[in-house]
Amino acid sequence: MNWLDWSVIFIYLVMVIGIALWVMQRQKTIHDYYLAGRQVRWWQSGLSTMATQLGAISFVSAPAFVALKENGGFKWLSYEFGVPLGLIAVMWIIIPTLHRRNVISIYEYLEDRFDASTRLSVSLLFQVGRALASSVAVLAGGIILSSALSISTVSAIILVGVATIVYDVLGGIRVVILSDVFQMVIIVSGLVICGVTAAGFVTWEDAVILMSAERLEILDMKHWGMSPEGEYGFWPMLLGGIFLYASYYGCDQSQVQRELTVGSVDGVKKSLLFNAIGRFPLVLLYCILGILVGAVVLSPGGMERVGASLGADAGAAKEVLMRDPDRMVPLFVLSYLPHGLIGFVFVAIMAALMSSLDSALNSLSAVTIRDIYERYFGKITKEKRRLFLSKVCTLSWGVFCVVTACALSMSGEATRQTTIVLINAVGSLIYGPILAVFMVGMCTRVADYRWVNVGAASGLALNLCLWLFTPVSWLWWNVFGFATAFLIPLGADVVGGGGKRG
Repeated sequence: MNWLDWSVIFIYLVMVIGIALWVMQRQKTIHDYYLAGRQVRWWQSGLSTMATQLGAISFVSAPAFVALKENGGFKWLSYEFGVPLGLIAVMWIIIPTLHRRNVISIYEYLEDRFDASTRLSVSLLFQVGRALASSVAVLAGGIILSSALSISTVSAIILVGVATIVYDVLGGIRVVILSDVFQMVIIVSGLVICGVTAAGFVTWEDAVILMSAERLEILDMKHWGMSPEGEYGFWPMLLGGIFLYASYYGCDQSQVQRELTVGSVDGVKKSLLFNAIGRFPLVLLYCILGILVGAVVLSPGGMERVGASLGADAGAAKEVLMRDPDRMVPLFVLSYLPHGLIGFVFVAIMAALMSSLDSALNSLSAVTIRDIYERYFGKITKEKRRLFLSKVCTLSWGVFCVVTACALSMSGEATRQTTIVLINAVGSLIYGPILAVFMVGMCTRVADYRWVNVGAASGLALNLCLWLFTPVSWLWWNVFGFATAFLIPLGADVVGGGGKRG
């Protein structure tokens, strides 16, 4: 990278921080900081959600999964088939219930429906899971920057983390959404630039020949995800995806908080429908990019060129990619794009990464303030102090995620998987049980919070056992965790008698 690339990156960072400073002047209450006064338009919320979910992790890791991951390939597309099915419950059951209650933390509903202990336990489960997943996202950003700048991953993590924390603390959810809309344009442009560049070096026919035929297989109907080689079979991808996305869009504060910034339920439904339709074409483009870039990079001449950008030979470059597949796209960018465009594409990747992190920090701050601080230490009457504490809490979560990402960078698990797999696996531990708690509250008359808590704990324990002691695909954890957490309180209610419905 040269001065031209750094200029592009510097201009982008100045623009984002400038927007944050402008937004900060309009903040008067924590409702402004966390919900943007419920004045966000549905298409802004929709683009913000897509920018977060299809951003840096997808840009870097989805092509790596397609091209390099063992048992990977186009079968990642079957994961997307679960999105519209999962959103049915979100649009018609979960969002209408939460939106009309005018909450900041969605877990406030659980105390109204069950008990304070249910609210606290699920909120803490979200906070731990989201913080770990966000740390993995920061790790992905560190990998990207370390490839570009020839610095350690830890140093790169600190750079990305500090930049994101600054504008997130200043601007709150409104700057998150406004910057995400801008970032979505940048990320799509970067995707097109990389795809067109790769297509200039290899035709689709040659790319298909260079890559194994198995990587072009979308529907793996032969495996059920009960063994390592069948981890990404069609049925675990589809069914696991349904429950994961239902929980992600409907019970994850980092996503639902965006939806609560929209003024009406109909507007939220439009936003979610926009995501259901718009995700698949983008994921398809990521997969195509994986085949094209993978064919270019893995060719003999391509590996030599990548090695030159690393100051190493082709053998050493290949070893780097096999050990850490997520470096494939960043190394392609450095090796094949001209200066200026290198900076632009890295801005696209960094912007999307920052989008993933900033929304997580804002949501973690929201639930910590509402579910813990104000619930157990008393509500602060002065709004300026509440706003100040909210920003301090955002800062604290940012520091936690950066430190955890640095620790993960030193772990073998962090590089054994592509990041997109690791971040989804972390979420799959908790998403099924969390979804079950909300669905028990909204779809049944179960009233005994003790059995609800037991069910959630049992679902989480089962998923941990599946992870530690079996080869069952992480995709199934979403299904099994949900079933356990839903059926236990329902069964106890059938044996013990009726209750109330939320």
